[in-house]
Amino acid sequence: MKAIRIHEFGPPEVMRLEEVPDLQLVKPDQVIVQVKAVGINPVDTYIRSGNYAIKKELPFTPGMDSSGILLQVGSQVKTFRPGQRVYTSGSLSGAYAQQALCLAERVHPLPDNISFEQGAALGVPYGTAWRGLFQRGRAVAGQWVLIHGASGGVGIAAVQIAAAAGMQVIATAGSEEGRALAKEQGARHVFDHNDPEHMKKIFDLTRGVHVILEMLANVNLDLDLDILAKGGRVVVIGSRGRIEIDPRKTMSRELDICGLMLMNATPQETKEIYSGIEKGLKEGKLNPIIDKRLPLESAPQAHHEIINACHRGKIILLP
Repeated sequence: MKAIRIHEFGPPEVMRLEEVPDLQLVKPDQVIVQVKAVGINPVDTYIRSGNYAIKKELPFTPGMDSSGILLQVGSQVKTFRPGQRVYTSGSLSGAYAQQALCLAERVHPLPDNISFEQGAALGVPYGTAWRGLFQRGRAVAGQWVLIHGASGGVGIAAVQIAAAAGMQVIATAGSEEGRALAKEQGARHVFDHNDPEHMKKIFDLTRGVHVILEMLANVNLDLDLDILAKGGRVVVIGSRGRIEIDPRKTMSRELDICGLMLMNATPQETKEIYSGIEKGLKEGKLNPIIDKRLPLESAPQAHHEIINACHRGKIILLP
C-alpha cells in the first residue's frame, strides 16, 4: 500500500509518499480500515515539525482522522464487522495512508447520509468542538458562545454543534467568505477578527460572553478576559506562543481559563462525545464542510495551507 512517511522532523517537505507493506492486526482489540479519505488537522503539523509535547518514534505515518471501510476486525471486537462504513479519531499506524490500523474504541460508525470525505472531517475537529463546548466550557442553551476562527475545521464544527444546542453563537473569521460560511452554519452574529474594535463590539452586543472557544490564545487570551460575563469560561484549544495576561481580570468575575486536549478525554467522555456527534449527523444537524480535496502525495501542500489558514472548512487527502 501507499503511505506518507516521515523520517525526520521538519518542514512539510519531510513528508514523502512511499510504498509500504499492507497492515496486519497485532492485537484482538484492533481493526484495519481501508482508507477512502484523510482529514488534515493543525496538530498533525505540530507533530510533523517535532514541536509537540508528544514526539513520535521515527519513521512514522502522520494523521489521526480518516474514513473508509473496515477490512479486518480483531477477535475481541464485537461492535463492528468487515465491510462497515466508519470514521476514525485516532490511528496506531497513522491515517495518511491507504490503510489504517486502529483501536476499535477509536473507530465510529459513519451514517449513510455522510460521505467518506465528510467522515474524514469528523474525528478531531468535531470531537474537540464537542468537548470544548460541553465538557470543558459547560455551555448550555441560551448562553452567548464566542467561537474564534470559525471558518476552520474545529470552528465550523463548534458553530454547528452550538447552534443545534440552542446557544447564541457569535463567530469571528478573517475573510468575508469565512464570515459568510459561519453565518450559513448557524452563527447569529459574525465579526472580522482583523477589526481592532471587534472585541468591544462583541461586548457591546452581549454585555458579557458566557463561553469562548479560543483557537489562538497567544493573540486573544487577555482580550477574551475583558469580555467574559461573570462566571465565564474561555477554553484554550490552540496557541502558537506565549502571552502576558492580567490575572486580576479573573478575580472579580470569577472567570475560568480551561485547557483542552482531546486525547485527555476519559473512555466515558469519549463515548459521550461521539454518541452525541452520531446523533447530530443522523438528524442532519451536523454537516462537515469540505473546502479542498488533494491527492495523498500533496500532503506537504495541505500542511502549508492549513497553517496559513488558506481554507474555509476541511482539507481532505484522497489516497
